[in-house]
Amino acid sequence: MTPDGAAIDALIDRLLAEDLGGGDVTSEAVIGADKALSAALVARQPLVLAGIDIAAAIFRRLDPDTRLEALAADGAACEAGQELAFVSGNARALLAAERAALNLLQHLSGIATLARRYVDEISGTGAVLLDTRKTTPGLRVFDKYAARMGGALNHRLGLFDAILIKDNHIAAAAGGVAATVKAAKARSTLAVEVECDTLDQVGEALAAGADRLLLDNMPPETLRRAVKLVAGKVPLEASGGITLATIRAVAETGVDYISVGAITQSAPALDIGMDYRT
Repeated sequence: MTPDGAAIDALIDRLLAEDLGGGDVTSEAVIGADKALSAALVARQPLVLAGIDIAAAIFRRLDPDTRLEALAADGAACEAGQELAFVSGNARALLAAERAALNLLQHLSGIATLARRYVDEISGTGAVLLDTRKTTPGLRVFDKYAARMGGALNHRLGLFDAILIKDNHIAAAAGGVAATVKAAKARSTLAVEVECDTLDQVGEALAAGADRLLLDNMPPETLRRAVKLVAGKVPLEASGGITLATIRAVAETGVDYISVGAITQSAPALDIGMDYRT
């Protein structure tokens, strides 16, 4: 998922309105209106970069003549001290946009970096890392873009683009797993995924015609039994409380996908600075 121009413009509107308000009173008080500035965006710690083009758009919103030369591409692994981009333009504009641009770059790079750690942890197993809807409110398409830059595969964007029947759906429908799956397939042409907490539910959902199963909070031994029971008939996704310490064992059970909310929900912002250059 890649943010489109409209989504980026709307985000920039919010970010600059939040930070600027009536204007950057400090820069306006101490820097001449025509003063130019050149600076480098620098990684203070190792990271996987995400959001450099969006940062460029933030700077250009306040000075359309801003030049930003990206020295690393989104998805690239960067070292501490590495220059990520070189930016030059009107000093007041660059300083007014600096915090908004860096905040977003730090946030998205944090997600991409954590996602890459999970991807590396399951390398060679055949399992694929998925993101979830556990994203920063208002930033979902951006968070999911960053997860993809880290090597994750995007799961559904929202409630509108895929059917995922969870335990509360089954309880509210009051018809059991099989009846709920059949109702969904009768009313929609979308693939139907079903959350299963037990092996009995795996068998019920499979028999009812589910297209994909989400195996929720199952330990590795139970996951292996589910993989054997399904025997490749539909894709299997493991989910629920999976960490860097446990994901390898989950991947080695033979599941096709592993969804991890932590990559978008708990990734720390990483340290990126803007350093003045003469």
